Amino acid sequence: MDWGFIDVGTSAGGTYRLACFVMVCHHCGMCYIEFFTNARQENLFIGMLHAFQMMGIPSYVLTDNMKSVVIRRASDGSPIWQKDYERFMNTVGFETKLCKPRHPFTKGTSERLVRFVKENFLPGRIFTELTDLNYQADHWCLEQNNRYHQSHDCVPFQMHGKECSQKTTRLELTDEIRFYLAPERTISFDGFVAYEGRRFGVPYAYDQKTCRVMRDGYTLYIYDQKMQYELTHHNVTWSRKDSFCADQYPKLEPEEEPTAPVKASIYQKESSCHDPWFDQFNLEEGRWHE
Repeated sequence: MDWGFIDVGTSAGGTYRLACFVMVCHHCGMCYIEFFTNARQENLFIGMLHAFQMMGIPSYVLTDNMKSVVIRRASDGSPIWQKDYERFMNTVGFETKLCKPRHPFTKGTSERLVRFVKENFLPGRIFTELTDLNYQADHWCLEQNNRYHQSHDCVPFQMHGKECSQKTTRLELTDEIRFYLAPERTISFDGFVAYEGRRFGVPYAYDQKTCRVMRDGYTLYIYDQKMQYELTHHNVTWSRKDSFCADQYPKLEPEEEPTAPVKASIYQKESSCHDPWFDQFNLEEGRWHE
């Protein structure tokens, strides 16, 4: 697995950067790619789990020395894993092997996939928002996985189903794994959570300080901290405007209504522009007051 980065130009003339997660089966060449707003560790976990759902959980994953994977190497050369990544490995059930520093041959398959994505998938690519780009990426991966690959002398989808699937295990979405698909977020004082550069409302009745957020296509789901129930969901329009939800703010204080017909009435006239405070300085009418 590896990360790649691309710059996206907008119709307004600006640019921003996207991160592309890639994973490829070394045996048959079956590939998976997904785009994220950044290459943070939580997105690494989401990308890996999505790839495992399609290809199965392998015995080990080969990657380079990412900061979100390994902290450093011990004196004997053994890796000291980043604690969250180590917990993720133990939860999902796979091992990780690190590439030798400055030795691109050991990770050439994924690096070639990143280059292939940049040379084959990205040129001339036009999309409306990140979800649309990932839908196009899924369609592109489906085409590539069903084509004959001369380098592996097979059709990846067919070979993976016959041989590779026997060496992988199926990903079961347990409660612990679902936590990685829904990262934790802190609720702001005005009742919003930030996710992928946008803010989404949380119901006022939820009294905890944190919740969990998961986006599935064009729908964003907000769960309680333990993911026992859904708080609300939003339609992801990718607009920069805040997305409000029902019951995000408390209802107004109770107001009394008349129980009998109202008979009392008074009259209000239009207010004049005259300010009576200046009358004390009106010398001509003798209204000077000390």
